[in-house]
Amino acid sequence: MDLSHELAIGVDIGGTNTKWGLVNHRGEIVRKGELRTDAHEDVNDFIQALYDTLQPIIDEVGDGKVIKGMGIGAPNGNFYKGTIEYAPNLHWRGIIPMTKLMTDKFGFPCLLTNDANAAAVGEMMYGAARGMKDFIMITLGTGVGSGIVANGQLILGHDGFAGELGHTCIRPGGRLHWGTGLRGSLETYCSATGIVLTAKELLEQSSESSALRGIDDETLDSKKVFELAQQGDAIALETYRFTGQVLGEALANFVMFSSPEAIILFGGVIKAGDLLMNPTREHMEANLLPIFRDKVKLVFSELKEADAAILGASALVWEIKE
Repeated sequence: MDLSHELAIGVDIGGTNTKWGLVNHRGEIVRKGELRTDAHEDVNDFIQALYDTLQPIIDEVGDGKVIKGMGIGAPNGNFYKGTIEYAPNLHWRGIIPMTKLMTDKFGFPCLLTNDANAAAVGEMMYGAARGMKDFIMITLGTGVGSGIVANGQLILGHDGFAGELGHTCIRPGGRLHWGTGLRGSLETYCSATGIVLTAKELLEQSSESSALRGIDDETLDSKKVFELAQQGDAIALETYRFTGQVLGEALANFVMFSSPEAIILFGGVIKAGDLLMNPTREHMEANLLPIFRDKVKLVFSELKEADAAILGASALVWEIKE
């Protein structure tokens, strides 16, 4: 069967930005773009903005092409129900019937899963996890998400919410999460937001000279911390060392849970490279039982930052039965 005329839309809804792509069966993203998620307090306004962005492109490629459907990766996305439920990083509260709203607006089938699960599927099909049956994908961005694949199957759990490793408690009684109200979760330390919080705490606890002290609290972000770490700023370097320590300790727990072949790190935070990877690997290995040591590959995603989730989300479409 000639499938070259078929395209799927993959949508990755993040806490800050939403990225989309038109994808063919070979996993080639033929068109892509993005829009702000956090600019839309109401989900219907967001869907309208996405429609206004996508529909002209759908019309443009429509000559000889068929849009088979849309796949969505979203925080707290429930594959079984097609809903986004109580996502702490989104403005939209409660339970959002996202696939129904999208189908009603666009007029074609829509499926949804957790954003990190979508990234894991994309990595398994087209990236560093090709050929692997057991791996964990950790997404490090505005939040910390995860997708767990065991025995070749994405772990969804009985209710569709398995794999919230970013909300596991890694520092009991630790930082208060800004969205969940829980304390000590991995996300409060290893997300982009967590990195900034660590930098601020270190500045308060130390009198050491740092260029970070000259940056206004409102404008300080993880990118600036990274840039100063590259320049050798002591507080910035310690921020990434500590972030890697916390992440490595958490990953050791995850390894002893599912014994993956690899853990793949994905998202904007990994741009820090060895500043993050070296302490992460050191503290992961140091906290493993001997039977797990030096067995698990710890690698960065091979896909472009936006592509893994887009590709994974779009792959859902090919599962829609005619």
